[in-house]
Amino acid sequence: MNSKTSASVDIPRLVELESRFSSLPVDLSAGVLHVSVAAQQLHWLQGGTAVGYPVSTSRFGTGGGHGSNRTPLGMHRVEEKIGAGCAPGTVFVGRQPVSEPPFDVDDLITTRILWLGGLEPGRNRGPGCDSRDRYIYIHGTPHTDLLGTPASIGCIRMRDQDVQQLFERVVVNTPVLIE
Repeated sequence: MNSKTSASVDIPRLVELESRFSSLPVDLSAGVLHVSVAAQQLHWLQGGTAVGYPVSTSRFGTGGGHGSNRTPLGMHRVEEKIGAGCAPGTVFVGRQPVSEPPFDVDDLITTRILWLGGLEPGRNRGPGCDSRDRYIYIHGTPHTDLLGTPASIGCIRMRDQDVQQLFERVVVNTPVLIE
């Protein structure tokens, strides 16, 4: 799929997702993000509306081990937003904008970064599996031809304009479910 889609959200599904996060340190005011690895889609769900975006998750599959280059599953939250005010297409290295992209990077991080932190000890939080320590992001990519297929090295890639739009909609502590 090459464009975002808007649709009515399955209200029972949104209620179920919100209830899964209700006892965790998240902020439901900006909705919930749901990443479907099987569909290679991210949906932003809020107040009866769902906006879907094509994404790329890891080409190595799913899992939370350090060094695995896999996309971690489970409940997460946006722990940091990076790139406010940067021009679309800005390349980040070490979460800092750079003027010249490195030539040896095959997974460029562009435009905006939503840095994820896991909420499930032993699965995506804590020693050996911590999503934040693994630098798992939702971020822009110039590799838009690969969206819709597993192609990253762990992160969730989006089109620059899509991640910029999502960045404006979510807040720190917005819940993210990856399944």
